[in-house]
Amino acid sequence: MAAALETCIMQIRSAQEECRRSGVAKRPRWPMIILRSPKGWTGPREIDGHKQEGFWRSHQIPIPDVADNPPHLRILEDWMRSYRPEELFDQNGALVPELRELAPTGSRRMSANPHTNGGSLRKPLRLPDFREYAVPVSEPGKSEVQPTFVLGQFLRDVMRENMTNFRVFGPDETASNRLQEIYRASKKTWMAGFRPEDSDGGELSTDGRVMEMLSEHTLEGWAEGYVLTGRHAFFSSYEAFVHIIDSMFNQHAKWLEKCKTEVEWRVPVSSLNFLITSTVWRQDHNGFTHQDPGFLDVVTNKSALVTRIYLPPDANCLLSVADHCLRSVGYVNVIVADKMPHLQYLDMNRAISHCGKGIGIWDWASSDQGGEPDVIMASAGDIPTMEALAATAILREKFPDLKLRFVNVVDLFKLQPATEHPHGLADRDFDSLFTADKPVIFNFHGYPWLIHKLAYRRTNHANMHVRGYKEKGNINTPLELAIRNQVDRFNLSIDVIDRVPALQKSGAHVKDWLKDRIIEHLSYAHEHGVDRPEIQDWKWPY
Repeated sequence: MAAALETCIMQIRSAQEECRRSGVAKRPRWPMIILRSPKGWTGPREIDGHKQEGFWRSHQIPIPDVADNPPHLRILEDWMRSYRPEELFDQNGALVPELRELAPTGSRRMSANPHTNGGSLRKPLRLPDFREYAVPVSEPGKSEVQPTFVLGQFLRDVMRENMTNFRVFGPDETASNRLQEIYRASKKTWMAGFRPEDSDGGELSTDGRVMEMLSEHTLEGWAEGYVLTGRHAFFSSYEAFVHIIDSMFNQHAKWLEKCKTEVEWRVPVSSLNFLITSTVWRQDHNGFTHQDPGFLDVVTNKSALVTRIYLPPDANCLLSVADHCLRSVGYVNVIVADKMPHLQYLDMNRAISHCGKGIGIWDWASSDQGGEPDVIMASAGDIPTMEALAATAILREKFPDLKLRFVNVVDLFKLQPATEHPHGLADRDFDSLFTADKPVIFNFHGYPWLIHKLAYRRTNHANMHVRGYKEKGNINTPLELAIRNQVDRFNLSIDVIDRVPALQKSGAHVKDWLKDRIIEHLSYAHEHGVDRPEIQDWKWPY
């Protein structure tokens, strides 16, 4: 074994030295050691006539009953003594001196090697001012951009400023997720052969810093390894398929939590940053298979010490959130933002303020200034926010005297009490936003029960009515999919009429009109395959 290891190390060093000498990046044939050994090697070969070594039983508890079975206890003792512990340890249980001297010293020790304590090697990113990439917003809800394309411009320059310690990871989807501006700074890593057609949009380079492969678990392993050795990673994925790395995320989050609470000598590493895009609500041609926002549910199961979830409603909020996440250490940050054109609501100054708070009232969309609201319309996520605003516009037109408060959530963990999550709102602040007794219509990006899970201890939880994805989908138009899951403007307006006492009777005619609109728009979508022009071109009317 020692000879095999030495041979492999020398081959690796030779390949490295050749690359550094010539300056030409090649793909060497890396050595591999294959060790074939019996399962349960060196353990009992048989117990009570049943085969153990080299058989499935040795993968279980080989001798489960030693506490009350003396013959089996003797087998266990013989097994342990076969390792000759008296030659390895002294009478106090310490290693004998000649073996202790074999251990490496200083930074050659596994626990002290700086590459296994990556925080000691970490250098903060040199970040451009994200404000320089701001989308102009003169009035809320009047103009559209692709949020992730704007983010890609920012990440392009992050890459340019950090060409030795920043990489972008994506399962063959960097351009699909509208992050293609990154290629202006660095291409996809590619060490194999090149074909003539690769020059036509292939974006390949031997020194590229964009890691692409249609294998989420491979990329996640790369990204975690990159972060754990002191560098910075940004991972983008289609929303439905980030589930492929659920268990890998789980283990990384568990490791981070233990480092924070029990292993104080570990220096914090850069946060692992996920961009979840190509989201559930805009799968106009992929359909049902690409509709699953449940990764957020998985993330909320892990320790509040290490998990963060952000749902920026527009491009300027996305820039502010991304800058914050790239500066952070010791977390798993999940950002949810769609790649399609969406309305923009906040100029950069307001976006920074809104993201800094994580949750807040949008005065420009509300009609309760100076008074107690009749109802709270809340949203989290870009598309649910647009539909909630469209419902708000309908209600303000049909019921001018209705006192409606519009609340938008960027930081999802604001919904939890401060006793459960460090980002959670104090109860008095939560009650100030959502009241203690008024109906709350909450339009959410993901599965609706997640909001109930986070907010179940809140005073007004019984009055929270959440809409979200309910596994009802196909190859639908955006509004058709929203209607099927009742996150659309018409169903939200009906929810308000049903739950505001003053509207339950006086709103009957409007409610009937809203039901007609649902039928009308579904029929149009089925006939034409697109939404009506007034839906596609909708803008905030106030």
